[in-house]
Parts: sequence; C-alpha cells; structure tokens
Amino acid sequence: MEAHAGDRIVVRSTHQGEPERIGEVVGCTEPGGAPPYRVRWQPDGHEGLFYPAGTATVLRAGTARG
Repeated sequence: MEAHAGDRIVVRSTHQGEPERIGEVVGCTEPGGAPPYRVRWQPDGHEGLFYPAGTATVLRAGTARG
C-alpha cells in the first residue's frame, strides 16, 4: 500500500452493520509512501498512527469517491 499526505484512507468493516472508517493521511514516515501513516479520523478528528490491513483502501487526493 502507498499513501501520501492528503490521500484518504477508507477502512471497511469486517462486521455487518458497523460503519466504515474514513480518515485523511496527514503524514507519512517513509518517503516512498509506505506505512505507517499518521491519519486524522472522521468525524472527531483524532489522529494516530495507522498500519493498514486487508480492508483498507487509499483514495488519492483529488479523487472523487464513487
């Protein structure tokens, strides 16, 4: 997985009825875009390091979700 500041991370739930998590990458420790990422999560804006798993998707900055 590769992500950079400004990209969005979408984590789909593995449990029925749980919402997906959406956050914005605000920092990346690796210059090539490898994890971990510092992500600001919606809706409360908390930030933390994120190590992606199989249900995570990157939406490049400027890409419409659809």
